[in-house]
Amino acid sequence: MTIHLPQGPYTPRATPLDLAPGAAAPTSRTVFSAAHVVADPYADISPDDPAAVDWESTLAFRRHLWAHGLGVAEAMDTAQRGMGLDWAGAAELIRRSAAEAKAVGGRIACGVGSDQLPAGGTPTLAEVTAAYEEQLALAEENGVQPILMASRALVRAARGPEDYLATYAHLLRQASEPVILHWLGPMFDPALEGYWGSADLDEATDTFLKVIAEHPDKVDGIKISLLDAAREIDVRRRLPGGVRCYTGDDFNYPELIAGDERGFSHALLGIFDPLGPLAAHAVRVLDTGDVDGFRALLDPTVELSRHLFRPPTRFYKTGVVFLAWLSGHQDHFTMVGGLQSARSLPHLAKAYELADGLGLFPDPDLAEHRMRSLLTVHGGAR
Repeated sequence: MTIHLPQGPYTPRATPLDLAPGAAAPTSRTVFSAAHVVADPYADISPDDPAAVDWESTLAFRRHLWAHGLGVAEAMDTAQRGMGLDWAGAAELIRRSAAEAKAVGGRIACGVGSDQLPAGGTPTLAEVTAAYEEQLALAEENGVQPILMASRALVRAARGPEDYLATYAHLLRQASEPVILHWLGPMFDPALEGYWGSADLDEATDTFLKVIAEHPDKVDGIKISLLDAAREIDVRRRLPGGVRCYTGDDFNYPELIAGDERGFSHALLGIFDPLGPLAAHAVRVLDTGDVDGFRALLDPTVELSRHLFRPPTRFYKTGVVFLAWLSGHQDHFTMVGGLQSARSLPHLAKAYELADGLGLFPDPDLAEHRMRSLLTVHGGAR
């Protein structure tokens, strides 16, 4: 039956992709999905209050990802870190997810930053370092691999590249196991403009690579989220041996994961939240050496990803949670911090159309019913 979307009439797909859970984890690439959190819709709070999280639904979604062979990147940008989820909430999320991962044998890494510091003012480097140390200790106490996230506070505290080098050197010396370094671009978080001590990306890249070159034994890999495939490939080729590149490029991930004769990227992606089962299946195809088959599966998903991550890119989380609701992973379309209002109805309707066309919804009838209910709330159902 036709559904009338803001962009025009659309006939939903009748059958979903057949992607049952229970398959083994991919072997040729390490693949993490940065996972979203599920809000508690019945909590009587305001957007300025600490997040109220539906813990059971949040952990159930992680079990879904693990069941399809993916790793979970916890308490990252996709979990609304710093956009509705404060450090106290992130710490509880890490503890709960770490316990769940241990119970089911799932792979997990978690974001470590400095977001317990006040948002305003200019902290000292010592305060930023101490904040990082507190979060690093929590990750290690819970047995999860740390991902050293880019720090808004460090941008305010640092005078230049030398302060980044000193801060990261101190943290890497303290880490008991190799970590993942994360470079999140300003399109994801405007407060991170000029990270690594320069707004010039060539200069910033040199500083980033210097941190790694001075401590290669403490760096498992790097995650680059700059939406610039050429720069990621250049950095990937300049890494010391044994240091992995985890793509965070939600625009160009198929080609970066497939790689070329000089290397490839692993994956740590927010788009692998809604694409989880399909992404894991595609990489298992790549495990067999079938690059064309891998690209045939993932290339058609790029239009959806580019739509969800279009500017202002930082609001991509709204589309991710919306698709989780349509897919039946949660019973409501409510987000911490009220972020469900951050994208327009036409944007969400296009996301529905693209995701349905890919066969992503396990129950297309449920997705259609929920899309119609959203249209009704907006006064536009037919």
